[in-house]
Amino acid sequence: MPKQTIRDIELAGKRVLVRVDFNVPLDEKDGQMIITDATRIQETLPTLKFLIEKGAKVILCSHLGRPKGQPDPKQSLAPVAPALSALLGCPVQFSPETVGNSAKEKALALSNGGVLLLENTRFHAGEEKNDPELAKGLADLAEVFVNDAFGSAHRAHSSTAGVADYLPAVSGLLMEKELTYLHDELENPERPFVVILGGAKVNDKIEVINRLLEKADTIIIGGGMAYTFRKIVQGITIGKSLYKPEWEPIAQAAIDKAKKLGVNLLIPVDAMITDAFDFDAKKLGTTKYTGVNENIPDGWEGVDIGPESVKLFAAEIAKAKTVIWNGPMGVFEIKESSKGSFDVAAAIAENTSAKTIIGGGDSVKAVKKAKLADKMTFISTGGGASLELLEGKTLPGVACLLDK
Repeated sequence: MPKQTIRDIELAGKRVLVRVDFNVPLDEKDGQMIITDATRIQETLPTLKFLIEKGAKVILCSHLGRPKGQPDPKQSLAPVAPALSALLGCPVQFSPETVGNSAKEKALALSNGGVLLLENTRFHAGEEKNDPELAKGLADLAEVFVNDAFGSAHRAHSSTAGVADYLPAVSGLLMEKELTYLHDELENPERPFVVILGGAKVNDKIEVINRLLEKADTIIIGGGMAYTFRKIVQGITIGKSLYKPEWEPIAQAAIDKAKKLGVNLLIPVDAMITDAFDFDAKKLGTTKYTGVNENIPDGWEGVDIGPESVKLFAAEIAKAKTVIWNGPMGVFEIKESSKGSFDVAAAIAENTSAKTIIGGGDSVKAVKKAKLADKMTFISTGGGASLELLEGKTLPGVACLLDK
């Protein structure tokens, strides 16, 4: 997916509008909104430093939260400006307007290497509707558009795609890295190529399973969707584990496709089960592990993979040259049922000869919680976007960029 990047264009003295992902978690403290995790800001620093060094006039736009098209002081990007300034080591101005005369005045007044952050794009109802007026208003501020917000690239919004109708559009360095690892590297992966897929619902992941069955040597299935596969393949009862009858034909089709293509489809052989489960309170009742291929009794449900499944999966991961992981093995948000996900993260980290890619969302949280993030080759910043890219879908925020 060779798209032009900021390396391919003249930047000196140009006003450059950069769509970043500054959708950071905020918390109120002493009447002020404080950033509790600046990871998303840090991820985009290579792009911003490159632009500053090349003498561009940098204008940043992002969404934050879900303000429903109305200004909301608690979802303002104002606290991001001083945090970004500290990380960049240079002043960052803030515009309380996203578009309009005041924002344009500030943009025009920027000197080479200057940085301006615009207010939350979602304070405008037109943002999520890809309103051409808002896109035009944003384009009016600049001469070049750079998309570095991979986490929002699957959305056709004014600030992610619409603005590219009015300005030459290229990719930032973070976007380039995401596309390299989640698309280009997987077109011709070094083998054995092992895919680990978790998560709750079979129907949510079937597109990814179908597409990656055509590329992978082994697909490991965990999480809530594994119980449908276990019911079919092992013929066990699954108690009140996550399951819907309409998921069976979907899972069966994947099993048949794997057989036909000679792909090794690995599913759990044991589980941690509980007799009571309250996700909101993050509490489980009594828990125990089942034996290998043992029935899950009525009134009990699976919440994690068991130790034998971990051994089975780890042995396969150890042989891999390319590994991608998307979706946890169990309810990792609850301490008692997080072991399977953490053990799989550890198995991936131990394979130092493989290219290891963590494909967004909850897998990233699990790897960070396990303190293994620095042991992975690449960690994606996009949940939904990474999933859609793995499904083979075209992302609007990428399609709008100039081809190399």
